[in-house]
Formats: sequence, C-alpha cells, structure tokens
Amino acid sequence: MRVVRIVDLSHPVSPSTQVYPGDPTPVFTPHATIGGDGYNLLHVAMGSQTGTHVDAPRHIRDDGDSVDRLPPTAFVGRGVVLDVRGRVGRGELIGPDAWDEADLGSGDIALVHTGWSEHFGTDEYFHHPVLSVDACRWLLDRGVRTVGIDAPSIDPTGDEELPAHHMIADAGGVICENLTNLASIDFPDPLVSLLPIPFVGADGAPVRAAAMHVEP
Repeated sequence: MRVVRIVDLSHPVSPSTQVYPGDPTPVFTPHATIGGDGYNLLHVAMGSQTGTHVDAPRHIRDDGDSVDRLPPTAFVGRGVVLDVRGRVGRGELIGPDAWDEADLGSGDIALVHTGWSEHFGTDEYFHHPVLSVDACRWLLDRGVRTVGIDAPSIDPTGDEELPAHHMIADAGGVICENLTNLASIDFPDPLVSLLPIPFVGADGAPVRAAAMHVEP
C-alpha cells in the first residue's frame, strides 16, 4: 500500500487567521531565538477551535467526551464528499435530500462541500449554509459519526441553540469545521485524517486535515 497523493484540507494558522466571533485571536510570541538562545521556540496562544479544528462532544455537553478521550478511529476513515454547491445558498439549511444518493456507511467521514471556504477571511464567511437536524439524523442513521464542513460551523453563526451540534454530540460524534480545498479531492474513496492535538479535557483542538489517495 502506498500514498499516491495528499490533499491538504486545512487553513494555515497565524495571528491574522479569522476566528469565530468572540473567540480569542491567535498570538505568536518568540520565546527563544537562535541569536539569544541558540534555538527558536515559539509561544502560541489561541482558542481550542482556531482554524481547521474538531469539536468533541464536550464542546456542548459537560458530560461529553473531551478530545483526548476520543479514540483515533473517530478521526480517520473513508471520506465521502457531499457536494451541495449550487443546491444551497447563503444561510440556507442543508437537508438530507441534498445527498440522498450518497453511499455512506459506518465509519465513513462525511465531508460537506458547500464551497464557502472561498469566503474565508471575509465577513461573508459567517453567512454560510448549515446542516439541518434532519440531515444530521440521516447521517447518523447510516452509521456516520464524524462530519466535516468547509464553513465556520454546522449551525448558523451566532445561534446559541446549536441544534445540529447537539444532534451529533448526543450520538458521541465528532464535528470538523473550517475545512478547505474539498474540490481537490478528485479521486475515489479518500483516506481522511482529522487527527487533533489531544489536549486533556478540551472541547476541541486544531487539526492538519488531509485526504489521501491510497493504492494497494
């Protein structure tokens, strides 16, 4: 088995990276330098959900698993791109009818491709399409427990009820937000990795998301 190609699905993180309204902005501070200390070491301060990241159930449930308690199998699997570009628009709900022909099964990672990552860094990014509760239920009924989207949230930005988050979290599922470059997955059955930093007790963590074209 060999990896033929890797598609990077992550936004780079810097002090200028756009964050969800109200979240802390990243701060990079040199802690040590080659000139002064003989080596470089960067002090990084940022929110647990900066850039491309995963939400653990603990994000919205105090009794939910934190990101370090979830098994690695929750973050790696066959990716299925659910392309809804042209079918839903600004702020619209994505229903299960948008992908009723999709071949999804237990252990698959659903990657909802709205095309909204092209707005990353602008105010328009926060007027994104969102998942309906019915769409989440449709995915869960097929054994999917990991859902990604190329938008800042699966719920409307600013919505405090977070119905789609609750639907996934109640099933012990994982959400990945702020994906990008989904259009570059032009090969079948990508092996997707959303492995996060295992911050102890955390609600989520940044990831270097990738889709891999693997051949026997």
